[in-house]
Amino acid sequence: MVPAIDMSKDVNMPVFRSDPCGITCLFLTYTAIFYADYVIVQWVVIQTMSNSLWGALHVLLFNTLVFMTLMAHIRAVFSDPGIVPLPQSRLDFSDMHAGGEKSDDWTVCARCEMYRPPRAHHCRICQRCIRRMDHHCPWINNCVGEWNQKYFLQFLTFVGLMSIYALSLIAYSWIKDCPECSKEMMVKQGRLLHSVILSMESILFGLFVIAIMCDQMQAILSDETAVEQVKRQGPYRARRPKMALLKEVCGRSHPALWIFPCTSAPFSSEPSYSLTV
Repeated sequence: MVPAIDMSKDVNMPVFRSDPCGITCLFLTYTAIFYADYVIVQWVVIQTMSNSLWGALHVLLFNTLVFMTLMAHIRAVFSDPGIVPLPQSRLDFSDMHAGGEKSDDWTVCARCEMYRPPRAHHCRICQRCIRRMDHHCPWINNCVGEWNQKYFLQFLTFVGLMSIYALSLIAYSWIKDCPECSKEMMVKQGRLLHSVILSMESILFGLFVIAIMCDQMQAILSDETAVEQVKRQGPYRARRPKMALLKEVCGRSHPALWIFPCTSAPFSSEPSYSLTV
């Protein structure tokens, strides 16, 4: 007898993985973000725009991006990506060969020893099946799945904007005439060193997140996750409007609200699953 799995009882639960690689990537991510904020405020704005209202405006805008980036990242890290709950009793594989039935498109996970809903896949790092799993990302120390893909996209977007903004401010600070800049050699060398390091960081992370963001958007609009692309399964459903696919990830609120990481994670528009065999 196959146990019942009631997917209608799914609840978003905070999660955290004790994966050494993921924890290291989290440390590097927050270090890079706070270092960028330090350089922009201390070595770019204060050194070159301290006597201008533009300096205060740039500090406000950049720190707003920092705050939104941190919020989106924290939500992506600790949000339940869509973990399929384990049944009360594990699957008896002998029953399957004896003629057990399951709902359409449901598959069997040999590791979790249970049936799983359509598009769910097993993550070897999380050691659980994840609904509409795209991939496991060490930079958020979590899977990117049905319930946290929105926050992952927001994180990529804000990091990309931060990178472009930081590069623009650094370039402007060196191009424009700066009579109020310090003439001390140590200060000039420190400003140059931090500008070069942050420029390299911004270029590296900017290109990296833009590439991942393009890949994520292509996966959403083609209705085919990264796992499904590797398995060459093709789009999951017949062709659907692009806005409908975006709403499945970002929610059914107004698109102008999609940039805010404080709203609840979107739930699938598909009906809840309940399997009893």
